[in-house]
Parts: sequence; C-alpha cells; structure tokens
Amino acid sequence: MDSLTLSLLLALGAGSTIPLGAHLASVEHIRQRWLEDEFRHSVIAFGGGVLLAATTLVLVPEGIHELSMVWVILSFTLGGLGFFLLDRLIAQKGGSVSQLMAMLLDFIPEAIALGAALALGKPTGILLAFLIAVQNLPEGFNAFREIKASGAHRKSTILISFWAMILIGPLCAYLGHEVLSQSPQILGAMMLAAAAGIIYLTFKDIAPQAELKAHWAPQLGAVIGFLVGLIGHMLTL
Repeated sequence: MDSLTLSLLLALGAGSTIPLGAHLASVEHIRQRWLEDEFRHSVIAFGGGVLLAATTLVLVPEGIHELSMVWVILSFTLGGLGFFLLDRLIAQKGGSVSQLMAMLLDFIPEAIALGAALALGKPTGILLAFLIAVQNLPEGFNAFREIKASGAHRKSTILISFWAMILIGPLCAYLGHEVLSQSPQILGAMMLAAAAGIIYLTFKDIAPQAELKAHWAPQLGAVIGFLVGLIGHMLTL
C-alpha cells in the first residue's frame, strides 16, 4: 500500500470517532442526571486534557521546528487574535460552538501533519492517527452536547453533520501529503495558529464548563486526558 492511500485510510479511521462520540452523547435516558453532571463534566475535562496534550506535545513542537522566532511569534499571535475575533462574532450571533471549534482546530492540522509525515517516510504517522482517534471521541461527545444544548438543531441533523465531518480527515491528509509536505514553514505556521486558538478556547470555555463543585472526577479526567496524549507522544519518539 502506498503512503498516500495509507494516510487517507488512517485519517478516515481517526475521524470516525467523532460521530461515535456524538452517538454516545445522544444517549439521554440512561441515568440522565449522572450523565448530565459528573460524567459529562469528566468527559469535558478529559477532552480538555487531550487538547492540551496535543497542543504542547504535537502542534507547538512541530510548529516551531521549521520557523524563526519572528514567525513563531507572528503565527501564534495571529492565531490567538483570529479565534478571539471568531469567538466574539459567534457570541454576538447567540451561538456557542467552542467545543466544535476546538475539535476542528485539533483535527485539521493533525490530519495534515499525518499526511505530511507519511509522505516524508516518518514512522510517526500511524501513532499520530491513533492519537487523533483518541482525541476525537471525547471531543465529538462534548461538541454534540454543546450544540444540542443550544436548541438550534435537531439531534438527527447534528449526527448527520458529524458523520459528514469524517471526510475532513482524508481531505486534510491529502493536502498534507501532496502539498504541505513540501512546505514545512507553512505547515508549521498553521500548527502554531491552531495551538493558539485551542489555548484560547480551552481557557475561555472548555475549562470553566468542566468545573463541578464538590466533585473530583473532572479534574482527574483532565489529568488522564493529558496522560493519554503524553503516552501517544512518547510512543512516537
């Protein structure tokens, strides 16, 4: 199997955990109070921990590898400001999609990096696909619950859209494999911009949503989420 086909299949498989997480979140009649409280907050915290791991262990290290200090500062600053403005625009329109934005900010650059890694013959591609799949499950769960809570869309519509998001993975992997593998500076700038956006969204929306008074599972969920990302990173060394 050639590297392009492998990257497309791995990205497709990694993206399939997005709708799986959404379907898990769509269960509303099994111990609903427990699901809404401790379990939901723990999943949010777990997703935040994995996002933090992806940022500190994948996006930032890969992003700074090919860029000068000036471009690192510029890319990271523009990324943070860009998603601040986007968040303000969404808030003005009465929407709340921070979990969805964080999921796509994570999924898109990592799928691109997956394609680029396999194009360059790096052995980290398969393990990166595994890490993406682990991240997408809680992120799909959290994003579904957030959109469903807004009341703007029916459950079936949300689930269909999440299944359609699977196609984002192969498209990004193709872009990384065929185009950006030859432009490491552009790829690095994209990763740093995404990392800044994830940090902004984590501290703006995701971390506050994970808080639950007199409970410790959410905090432990964040630690476990980061640990999963750390294990995936160490396996690629």
